Amino acid sequence: MNKKYYITTPIYYPSGNWHLGHCYTTVSCDALARFKRLQGYDVYYLTGTDEHGQKIEERAKAKGMQPKEFVDSLVEDIKKLWELLDINYTKFIRTTDADHEKAVGKIFSKLYEKGDIYKSSYEGWYCTPCESYWTQSQLVDGKCPDCGRDVQITKEDSYFFRLSKYQDRLIGLLTKTDFLQPKSRVNEMVNNFLKPGLTDLSVSRTSFKWGVPVPFDPDHVIYVWIDALSNYITALGYTSENDEDFKTYWPADLHMMAKEIIRFHSIIWPAVLMALDVPLPKKVFGHGWLLFGGDKMSKSKGNVVDPFILVDRYGLDAVRYYLLSALPYGMDGTYTNETFINKINTDLCNTLGNLVSRTIAMTEQYFDSVIPAPVKKTEQDDFIVQAIKDIYGKVNQMVEDLEINKAVEEIIKLTEYANKYIDETAPWKLAKEPENKDRLSTVMYNLCECIRTTAVVLQPFLTRTPEKIFEQLGITKDNLKAFESAGTFPEDLIGSNVHKTEILFPRLNLQKELDELSKL
Repeated sequence: MNKKYYITTPIYYPSGNWHLGHCYTTVSCDALARFKRLQGYDVYYLTGTDEHGQKIEERAKAKGMQPKEFVDSLVEDIKKLWELLDINYTKFIRTTDADHEKAVGKIFSKLYEKGDIYKSSYEGWYCTPCESYWTQSQLVDGKCPDCGRDVQITKEDSYFFRLSKYQDRLIGLLTKTDFLQPKSRVNEMVNNFLKPGLTDLSVSRTSFKWGVPVPFDPDHVIYVWIDALSNYITALGYTSENDEDFKTYWPADLHMMAKEIIRFHSIIWPAVLMALDVPLPKKVFGHGWLLFGGDKMSKSKGNVVDPFILVDRYGLDAVRYYLLSALPYGMDGTYTNETFINKINTDLCNTLGNLVSRTIAMTEQYFDSVIPAPVKKTEQDDFIVQAIKDIYGKVNQMVEDLEINKAVEEIIKLTEYANKYIDETAPWKLAKEPENKDRLSTVMYNLCECIRTTAVVLQPFLTRTPEKIFEQLGITKDNLKAFESAGTFPEDLIGSNVHKTEILFPRLNLQKELDELSKL
């Protein structure tokens, strides 16, 4: 039986146009899922949308629409975006799915019957956009500490989850295990939220109707903390008769999300699971933000970047590469049109594309398009040969450590080494000297194996380019594409017929592209 790997994005709130900031998590998880599949894992990759709540109800009403009708169009848009970005998810869950709503009702009832949910009333400062209550001391300059917007004093009856009951267990979870990463997030959660003392959590609302009704008290709807967070187990059939996926894939190997929702996933979600006697996920990872002009991308701020435009103009793999290389481990990264264009030119055109183009052209010219066997090896080959052999292990470790940007950068670094190897060995000079034919054949074989290995390890990250490289190398046998074949110098490569095709990444005129993007 294959090893199992369960990975999730957060479920996204369909409140406006989808932009590049939404894409980072989903593309990163897609790359991780593809990597694990290529390693032979049985992967379950979950994404979806969080569709209930007061914001949706109000926005639908403003447009003269029913809430479900309002979210349906937005969900169609995000599915089109994930298709555009080649996101190969296993399931797309919607919190409006009937089976999810049924499971949420059962979860709420179970927690109530155990005494972990009780009824009381609540008064506090409420932020509608964040759908969060705050105490007076938590406000910043009288406004929501999360989004900075106005809050209103609100009082209503509510059901509460006994979050305070799990405070000590949560402190132990965060401080004594690797549950939450990067480690920089742990101190923030422990010092800012856990040590000051947890208060019980309001988990129902009466101020709006767009949600899952509390089964035994239909005047209340179940709030986001139980509704949305439970998607990670309801998607697998938790509480249903058909719970084979839950038995197979849970606990999740990785919940990945942006840092602003870490609190919900590292404090509230594990506490709910503890109360349900359900095993905890193995790891929660909070990455940084993709900033635009030093600020988080936000439709309301008018600083969003449209991924549909970028993919249409520059191709899928250019956008995936930029996203995967944009954020250092756990930190923020900044998008500008200039850095985007420069990265395409530097890494994909000048380095990767140039290497493939030069190697194929020289093989065609010097060996009648047939990849030669290595005959005469020298110390000059040692560095590039070792780099080719080492690349898979290095990339694998970086992926395990969730340093995705380093993984793709390491692959590009290999192609930089290969371009330097071309300059050092000067095949064009060797080709002029018949006595160096054997030496030339070794150099060209090493270069062909380098671009083959590059294509192999690029497969999880760029979904179109590797196939184009394999095609230029004349590779059709599956064993040459196998992940474990990276850096193995297979003899099957010898004798393969290469042929040049389209340029992988045409060079872009920076100023022209900046002008065009500013218009778009």
